Amino acid sequence: MIKRLFFLLSLLGAVLVFESCKDSTANYHDSSNSRKVSTTSNPEIQKKVTELMSKMSLEDKVGEMTQLTIDMLLEGRTFNIKEPQRFDQAKLEKALVDHRVGSILNVAGHAYPLERWHEMMDTIHQYAMKKDTKIPVLYGIDAIHGANYTLGSTLFPQQIGMAASFDRELTTEIGRITAYETAASWIPWTFSPVADLGRDRRWPRVWEGFGEDVYVTQELTKALTVGYQGEDIADPYRVAACLKHYLGYSVPLVGKDRTQALIPKRQLFEYHVPPFKAGIDAGAKTVMVCSGEVNGIPVHADKYLLTDLLRDELGFEGLLVTDWDDINYLYERHKVAKDYKDAIRISINAGIDMSMVPVDLDFPVLLAELVREGEVPMSRIDESVRRILTLKFELGLFDAPYPKDTDFSDFASAKHIATSLKAASESIVLAKNEKNLLPLSKDSRVLVTGPTANSITAMNGGWSRTWQGTDPQYNTPGKLTISEAISTLVGKSQFTYVEGTSYNEAVNINTAVAAAKKSDVVVICLGEMPYCEKPGDIDDLNLPDAQADMVNAIAKTGKPIVLVMIGGRPRIISPFADAADAIMLGFLPGHEGGKAIANLLFGDANPSAKLPLTYPRFSNSLETYDHKWTDIQNRDFSLNGFNPQWDFGHGLSYTTFKYSNIKLNQSAFALDEEIEISVDIENTGNLAGKEAVLLFVADKVASISPSVRRLRGFEKIELQPGDKRTVTFNLSPQDLSFVGIDYEWITEPGAFEVQIGGLTTNFEIID
Repeated sequence: MIKRLFFLLSLLGAVLVFESCKDSTANYHDSSNSRKVSTTSNPEIQKKVTELMSKMSLEDKVGEMTQLTIDMLLEGRTFNIKEPQRFDQAKLEKALVDHRVGSILNVAGHAYPLERWHEMMDTIHQYAMKKDTKIPVLYGIDAIHGANYTLGSTLFPQQIGMAASFDRELTTEIGRITAYETAASWIPWTFSPVADLGRDRRWPRVWEGFGEDVYVTQELTKALTVGYQGEDIADPYRVAACLKHYLGYSVPLVGKDRTQALIPKRQLFEYHVPPFKAGIDAGAKTVMVCSGEVNGIPVHADKYLLTDLLRDELGFEGLLVTDWDDINYLYERHKVAKDYKDAIRISINAGIDMSMVPVDLDFPVLLAELVREGEVPMSRIDESVRRILTLKFELGLFDAPYPKDTDFSDFASAKHIATSLKAASESIVLAKNEKNLLPLSKDSRVLVTGPTANSITAMNGGWSRTWQGTDPQYNTPGKLTISEAISTLVGKSQFTYVEGTSYNEAVNINTAVAAAKKSDVVVICLGEMPYCEKPGDIDDLNLPDAQADMVNAIAKTGKPIVLVMIGGRPRIISPFADAADAIMLGFLPGHEGGKAIANLLFGDANPSAKLPLTYPRFSNSLETYDHKWTDIQNRDFSLNGFNPQWDFGHGLSYTTFKYSNIKLNQSAFALDEEIEISVDIENTGNLAGKEAVLLFVADKVASISPSVRRLRGFEKIELQPGDKRTVTFNLSPQDLSFVGIDYEWITEPGAFEVQIGGLTTNFEIID
């Protein structure tokens, strides 16, 4: 009998058709072999928690499990708050004292300056101290690419851009700076990172994650978590991380936000669980539940996913919080509860610790009723409250509810901005460069046009000063749009800007054409306007006709065209891509995106980003790079059916890199042996450059049809002209495992092919 290496140790049932995953559990290996960071609090903290809980009433406890939006504490009506914003003293008293609410989140419509945050945190704390328990409030915010709800803070590329950088260290540094500037706002908790896989390019939240690949998402989820939390979240410069959105949120059946997902058990375990496992092993203190449903069961109601898998199998010990109003939605949207109270019963018994209510005070009242009626065990309440209080003690909130005596003089400092510029430069993919049009000469007469050419908000995307990121009045002064940055580089005498089109309507295309005729080169900036979550749903991945019409009209002038794409997901450009001589894919590069793009266009920086997802050529061709062999069959059964605009990992540079001397430490490996793979990379061009070295492995034959290839390693290196470096990857056979026929993690003996930079070599795993 062939020996197999198992990682999943037990099954909960014998039914093999995956419904809600209730029939099996799984143990997951970490392919990086990194040490798990324990989230169990120290005994001294647990002693304090036990002592405090012994003095708490039921009302105290259900209050701790309640999270309200800040609107509930301000003058005016919810989502229609009076400006300037002021606290309503009666609302504060009712929520924080009478109902003992334990957590607050969000902003009321827009970002606040640091001083306003400090005033708010101080006021909230003063009211919390009126409670007999003196338990401080835990405040949470969506600081997902910088402290984006604090005016003037440093904003970085969104996660999809950091995935394109393939740079772990830079991602960790961005997390550290984000934590620093969030803590400077006296906020201890960020709802980040996003560990969802962006495998459906239609989904409006693709840009919030690290792309379509499991390994990249695992590695950068760990990197960002470590950046936020450091070694000790009691450090006043650190914040608690929150992995989201657990689980299966990012592959909705119809491609639209908060719609149902149908995920076979094998795919759920092999693709969607590992990034969350990686974040948990890195020590993430909190997890947020996804707003969707998987295989007919809303995740907020699924005890298997929330307790059996998350707690027992993945080892998560921290705080589990809902997403926005999602307990109520079990009743209103999903129709699995008869009323709100029933929805509370279902979700709390399934394993929820804290409800992001967020706009009513019925939740704690109804939850207390359910406990008294015996519908929710007191033991379930105590579990959740222990986790909440543990986090508050670990953050040091009982000793210092806000770090008012801490020096935050680096807030939005020059070195933080320099890191943002570096990240933006490394996030922008050079996808096409015919006849080496780029870099452009600064002596060129340049026309800049298009809907994203003169917009900071377009480069920042959603979760930028406002939820949708669309209001420019909150932009940081002095940040340059693409057109402004190009004008600064080449000088106003060499520069022309014409709007050309809005996002979906022609404005002055004829004027743009006339200006193109007088220019040496045309930079056309296309793409999307900002959006976030449900408002970002689309029915078609093609760009509006107005954008295509402008490209085609300018192409008739015969002038060289550079396309710069800005947006949160790939939009189809195949109808006019051939008209462009060069194409840059900017995704959402953040505050310094305009300067970064200008620097790249004119050679003051060298592109190094690579695509973290497969860029589709057609709206209905949405295969991922790790597709099956059957996915590449054409209509005549020839094997050339996989034909994206650009493949995963594609990205050009202004220098050239030569790969050579791919080697293995041996040709055959036992299941307990380490596989060492090395390759030499030489900079054969005339410019210094960075290269993301990507290691793919193809399983030649497997009991479950294998993908054509899977990314199993990556490293970002920098080489001067003429320099050569050997890059070594160390894998174990376990790193090549998959979820097999029996729904167990398995590494099978057999033949494998290694692929690095166009080179290949083979090895075997033997029994």
